[in-house]
Amino acid sequence: MKEEPIPIKKETELNFKKLMEMVQPDDSLLLLMNGSPDPDAIASAMALREIIQKTKGLSKSAFVSTEPLIRQQNVEFVSSMRLYIQLVSNVDIDSYRLIAILDAQPSFFYKALNSTIKPQIVIDHHPREGEWHAPLEDIRPNYGALSSILTEYLLCSRVKIPRNLHTALLYGIKTDTDNFNRSAIIEDISAYTYNAKYANMQFIRRIELNQTPDHFLKYYNYAYHHMNNFRGRRVCFLGGVESADVCVQIADFYLRLIGTYYVVMAGIVGDRLIIIFRGDGYRQNCGAIAQRAFGLIGKGGGHRSAARMEIPLDVLKENLESELSQTSVEKFLFRSLRREPRNDPRED
Repeated sequence: MKEEPIPIKKETELNFKKLMEMVQPDDSLLLLMNGSPDPDAIASAMALREIIQKTKGLSKSAFVSTEPLIRQQNVEFVSSMRLYIQLVSNVDIDSYRLIAILDAQPSFFYKALNSTIKPQIVIDHHPREGEWHAPLEDIRPNYGALSSILTEYLLCSRVKIPRNLHTALLYGIKTDTDNFNRSAIIEDISAYTYNAKYANMQFIRRIELNQTPDHFLKYYNYAYHHMNNFRGRRVCFLGGVESADVCVQIADFYLRLIGTYYVVMAGIVGDRLIIIFRGDGYRQNCGAIAQRAFGLIGKGGGHRSAARMEIPLDVLKENLESELSQTSVEKFLFRSLRREPRNDPRED
């Protein structure tokens, strides 16, 4: 009997069988991602489409997100993969029989969208949030990357995996685990090792070299002069920013400063306050802090070393009595973050 390249969990086998029972020949599939999609979400969507296309066939499919691509690396990645990702507002959702949500859950979307989308497939690696149901639900928060789970699905399907898909899955695992500096399990390492045998490593190195646009430097400078630092906890409100990626990149950068154990970076993007958490994964649990501080009025989630919350501005205004000044938002952040219990720092 031929040995599998990586061990396949019984859970994956059962969910793959369920998937094959759901899909009809020459079906139509909408692959939905929340926010500005990252490489892990994109690679996972590519993998699911590949599985269905090669096993049952697709009359049509679409990659869809709720926000446009912002980070230059992701724009280049998508372009090199020859993908076209549409905004959900420009797509006729009802023209697709199957809707799959990747790297997110129905509860992550706001009411207007959540009420119109009834997914048949939800595959995610964030902790389960809210009340929702889908015929196929595969939620595994212990995995560091969704791309690791979809690698298992691909091996279950026994389809030939193209090199560009191996490359995308490897890049998805690299980015979501921050090269295994964030939470990951042996399955992530196995999936990474397997995809590395066939991936285009030169392509990934080229993308990783170009990370920060020149015009982001003003935000780094602002954060340097206005960040609150208290015993290794760095908190900063950047005001209005062009995208959530500003907060992500700056939080990642400042986490590397000596003596820092977690960073909270917030900014207003459109009609929402975006709050990004980054931690060393040892002293505090970012996902737990995010839910504890903002879960009652915001949506989102995360893991021990990374999390994200989004709060609609109208909800924020209610909490701040319509005062959205720099000072009032900063006070709101500090007040909310003080809700965390003072346990042993190594505890969840």
